[in-house]
Amino acid sequence: MRIIRACRELGVPTVAIYSEADPTGIYVKKADEAYLVGSDPIRSFLNMERIVQLANETGCDAIHPGYGFLAENADFARYCARYGVTFIGPSPLAIHLMGNKVRARQVMMKAGVPVIPGTQGAVRTSSEATLFAERAGYPIMVKASAGGGGRGLRIARNETELLDGLEAASREANAAFGESEVFLEKYLERPHHIEFQIVADKHGNTIHLGERDCSIQRRHQKLIEIAPSLVLDAPLRARMGEMAVIAAQAVHYNSVGTVEFLLDKDYRFYFMEMNTRIQVEHTVTEQITSIDLVRTQIEIAAGIPLDIRQQDVSFQGHSIQCRINAEDPKKDFLPSTGEITAYYSPGGVGVRIDGAVYKGYVISPYYDTMLVKLVVQGRTWNETVRRMRRSLEEFVLRGVKTTIPFMEQVMDDPDFLAGNFDTGYLEHHPHVLEYEEETDPEDLVAAISAAIASYEGL
Repeated sequence: MRIIRACRELGVPTVAIYSEADPTGIYVKKADEAYLVGSDPIRSFLNMERIVQLANETGCDAIHPGYGFLAENADFARYCARYGVTFIGPSPLAIHLMGNKVRARQVMMKAGVPVIPGTQGAVRTSSEATLFAERAGYPIMVKASAGGGGRGLRIARNETELLDGLEAASREANAAFGESEVFLEKYLERPHHIEFQIVADKHGNTIHLGERDCSIQRRHQKLIEIAPSLVLDAPLRARMGEMAVIAAQAVHYNSVGTVEFLLDKDYRFYFMEMNTRIQVEHTVTEQITSIDLVRTQIEIAAGIPLDIRQQDVSFQGHSIQCRINAEDPKKDFLPSTGEITAYYSPGGVGVRIDGAVYKGYVISPYYDTMLVKLVVQGRTWNETVRRMRRSLEEFVLRGVKTTIPFMEQVMDDPDFLAGNFDTGYLEHHPHVLEYEEETDPEDLVAAISAAIASYEGL
């Protein structure tokens, strides 16, 4: 839906693809045309040949890969080029270099971008792993060389955990990304996860649009994102932004992308990875810069030069995004499936909804659990938090467990309001998972009806 909206503003017709698992998706109805690509809910969206074939058959001259499935697949970008279709994203080489964390580290070190101390390449043996750990000191992070999204990551605080983590991370990485290679890094305790939005055209112009703080996570996957960060001052923002631009230029990047850093307690920052795609949390950057990133991404792919310079970038207020997921936070964020029995989204000044669900929509087990991105903007941080709290309270989404009540607790937390949060937030704030769940009125009616029927039957 986000891509379709941008295309409509550009006057560009759209063709959507779908599997047999999601013919009722709103985007299928909103696109100018829509075609079935297969029956399997996952493999359908990984079928490069069929997708490009459909693009050729329908007269499409470009494919936008979104932020999942083939979005960071260099082979797909090459395949598009082979058959005369523009891949809306960076070059296959940039995707290749940044898609593997070991290669990316090597490129960044050569470019002078600071990286976390780690192994020079993939770890092949347990003895190699234990030797590095002895030199660097525990804790150690075991990381998959390919992929992302928190998969293939393990924290080891001793040798036993290290050896177990090597096996588990390798196995998980192979299942998720088709590559079992892992490497090691020194683990930073409770850093801030800070990422910079990069925009680079095909004419040598590269700028950044400031940062996002994505520190509040569960299992290394983001839950709440804010822009700008509350912990960066102007000089640190300038230094990190400069390093982000250098990182993008090192791989001749041309598209929108994100350079992710970890910021330690002493305000030292280290390159973590680069996402060579539009990100889920791009919304908060759009809110404070008034720059449409998806539209810009499409224009860059069409060869249009940037019409903004670094000195022209300015920020207005603050923005927060809450990912409304179909999960039960009280049960370690266990995914929840089923039919949405009631849906009413919030509104008002400074409130944005990016979503594609509705009353009667059935949440399947096949895709990511995210249902809606709730984004707010305010002039000040306090105003923004209050606006998000009000919007969450106003949000009605029933039939499945969601992260809404958990998000409300976070917005009420004094530490969050004061900006005292990092990647260890959930671990050190267990009270945000303690809340009374609102009773679904339909469930209450059903329970009363059952009680009456039982009484009358006595």
